[in-house]
Amino acid sequence: MRAVSAIEKKIFTLPQLQAQIASWRVTHKTIAFTNGCFDILHEGHIASLSQAAAEADYLVVGVNSDNSTKRLKGPDRPVNNEHSRALMLASLSIVDAVVIFEEDTPLQLITAILPDVLVKGGDYTLEQIVGAKEVMANGGRVVINPILPGFSTTSIIQQIKASFS
Repeated sequence: MRAVSAIEKKIFTLPQLQAQIASWRVTHKTIAFTNGCFDILHEGHIASLSQAAAEADYLVVGVNSDNSTKRLKGPDRPVNNEHSRALMLASLSIVDAVVIFEEDTPLQLITAILPDVLVKGGDYTLEQIVGAKEVMANGGRVVINPILPGFSTTSIIQQIKASFS
């Protein structure tokens, strides 16, 4: 279980994350942030996370809590609980830190850590990206990455349900 314990060290509470980010910034490292539910990890997620990781020295991923995911995606979601989702993300070498947030949007989290780069998928416009104004006002930038077509958790769930019908 040594490997799992090392992976779990990449899962932070907000105060722990703020301390970690402060230590990264002392060495003039840049922080990228992205977020999502990441309910069933798929190739589209990996592409998006890889692009986000390329934007800075460290990548922080905000994960919607179980309650937040349920409010956003419906009563049958999430499929995987928040700890499982955070653990899967933390096990990726391109992810440096994972933090779970309870709110429906990551605005409080973004304003608490003020990343150098805020990264979202291409299905958003700059005006729709929560925290964009705050990050840019702090001297940071916002990157909208193209989404990998053909991959979505919702479609995967629909395929699974259809195979049992």
